[in-house]
Amino acid sequence: MATPIVKKNNNQSSQSKAADKTNGISLSTRRLAAWIVEMTLVGASGLIPFGLGAYLNSRSDINRVPLNPVLVLTERAIARPLALPVSYGIRNVAWPTNFLWTVALFAPLSLSWWQLYLLSKSGSTLPKRWLGVRVVNEDGNAPGLGTVVVREGLGRWAVPMSIAYLLWRYSFAYPNLALFTSLAVLMVIGEGMGWPSQRQRRAFHDQIAGTYTVDAKTGKPKAATTSSKDAAATAKAAKKPTVIAGIHLNPNVTLFLVGLVSMSAVLSTLVGTQIYIQSQESQRRTQQVNGQKFLELVRQLSPNSGVTPEERQSAVLALGGLNDTQSIKFLVDLLVQETDPVMLDKVQQALANSGIQALPELKRMNQFLAGELESVGSSPEKEVRKKQLAFNQQALNKILAVYSGKIKDIDLSKSQLGPKGAGEGSLFNLVLENTDLSGVVFKSANLNQANLQGSRFRSPGEDGKWDTFDDAIADLNQVELKQANLTDANLSRVSLNRSDLSRANLNKANLSNARLLNANLSSAQFVGSDLRNAILENASLTGADISDAKLNEANLYAAHLGRVSAIGTQLSFADLTKTDWQGADLSEAYLDRANLTDANLSATRLTGAVLRSAKLTNVNLRNSDLSRADLRGANVDGADFQDAILFPPKQDPGDQFVQTNDVGSQAAIVKGVDFTEAKNLDAKQLAFICTQGGIHPRCP
Repeated sequence: MATPIVKKNNNQSSQSKAADKTNGISLSTRRLAAWIVEMTLVGASGLIPFGLGAYLNSRSDINRVPLNPVLVLTERAIARPLALPVSYGIRNVAWPTNFLWTVALFAPLSLSWWQLYLLSKSGSTLPKRWLGVRVVNEDGNAPGLGTVVVREGLGRWAVPMSIAYLLWRYSFAYPNLALFTSLAVLMVIGEGMGWPSQRQRRAFHDQIAGTYTVDAKTGKPKAATTSSKDAAATAKAAKKPTVIAGIHLNPNVTLFLVGLVSMSAVLSTLVGTQIYIQSQESQRRTQQVNGQKFLELVRQLSPNSGVTPEERQSAVLALGGLNDTQSIKFLVDLLVQETDPVMLDKVQQALANSGIQALPELKRMNQFLAGELESVGSSPEKEVRKKQLAFNQQALNKILAVYSGKIKDIDLSKSQLGPKGAGEGSLFNLVLENTDLSGVVFKSANLNQANLQGSRFRSPGEDGKWDTFDDAIADLNQVELKQANLTDANLSRVSLNRSDLSRANLNKANLSNARLLNANLSSAQFVGSDLRNAILENASLTGADISDAKLNEANLYAAHLGRVSAIGTQLSFADLTKTDWQGADLSEAYLDRANLTDANLSATRLTGAVLRSAKLTNVNLRNSDLSRADLRGANVDGADFQDAILFPPKQDPGDQFVQTNDVGSQAAIVKGVDFTEAKNLDAKQLAFICTQGGIHPRCP
């Protein structure tokens, strides 16, 4: 439909300008203000419940439950296009947080649709109505739901955001989210301003939907004034029969375009069909040739073939070069049946030549042999099965080592690549030092006593950028890694939920942002490891050595850390709520601003520990050694100090053989700390607190 024509003269022009203002505010300003209010309402409807949920999630007295699966899927759907790091596993949150974050997801969506409905039916949302702004179609009526969806969904958001996304995605700064945010804001604002060269500037979303933003009182488009020449041109354009998205097309041009598209479609179909037929024919011929070669080679390997051992070995290697499903299956079965050591070595070599294609069949046989080994009991047959399984494991080991970095998404879940028990002997040990195992699925696999020193379980993916969604990350959930050697391994962002790494060596390993929920890490070695931002909720680290490890901002909610050695460990800003450290050594550890609410630190050694501004609410410090600990700024409300050592005992005057430092330099630093709500402080502790600048009602 043609653009509305409004004749104008000088008097009408002045009246129009006056009508464009309400209380001295121009229509464009009110239009912008209404949009800002709309976005603020939508944003607040999500941010307020999200903030409340985050606050309640920090409380230690609220039961925790797994995160709502809908929220997990939404998180991943958002993470993929924005190149955010992938997050495997379901984390635990406070139960009200689940509800509030679900509200934070659906409230903005509901409010947005409500505003679209109001806009379609009345031409105004509530903010537009407050500010005297209305959206109308060319007839001056409310635009309707379909038009509003095109106006807001396609014109206002989809087009500018898509342009911003493409510019960002293929820029040098990808995956910098700050740049994308800036580009998106600029595109949305620029789209709303319209083209500067236009005589009547309209936003792109108004042009694409055929709508006008007008003053609610006058009901006129904000710039719907045209000259007589423009009116004639508009009338002429209205006679053209073909209109696509507001663009008038000549019938001859339309016919040409339709014919061109149709011919292209037919030609593409014919070419594609011919290519498909040729490829299928080529594949069929290859299968026939391989089938004939396979039969010939199998005949040579039969017991009655009469060929020499060298010829049999050559036949085995030739089978590996076929890269055919039936040849791979034959070789895997032959690996179980063959007894000659030389032939076994050739079969393994042939399977390695077959490459990654051999892994599924080897995995199938691996699981079969493992099941047989468990069922036979102690007998000569068990030893035979052990040897067969060992040869199968060796073949798997060779392929993983040869094709390092090329085995992404290979599924080796539930595979047996290590001894069943920690003390059980084995004819095979998995050795994959400095190997790229990124993206391999080891879920529920047995990798006990494996040597994975320096191996990488994560790579940057196709985009070559770290910490983006397409990072290739191995799946180690519920895996057995007892006594495994993972020194210097890269396990950053890897999921190890419910895995067993008891007595494993993870010294200097990179476990930043790793997920270790309910993992068994008892007696494991983490000396110098990087565990920043790692999630270890309900993990067991009893007897582990985490000395000099970096656990800044890590989440150890309700973790078991009894008798842990944590000398010099960095635990700044860590969530240590409800953790059990009984009997642990935290000497010289950094616990500044850590949350130790309801933690059990009884009988722990905290000499020289930095506890500045730490949250020690209701913490159990009975019989702990806090000499030289820095408690300045800490919250000790409800903390139990029964028999806790705040200063070392005075040296016996009779014992002068060993001289000690001044007692003051060995005492805890408590200046300015409020002990009013602390529990079980004895007279000596109170005297020390008062003399050292601490705060307590009984201090003089």
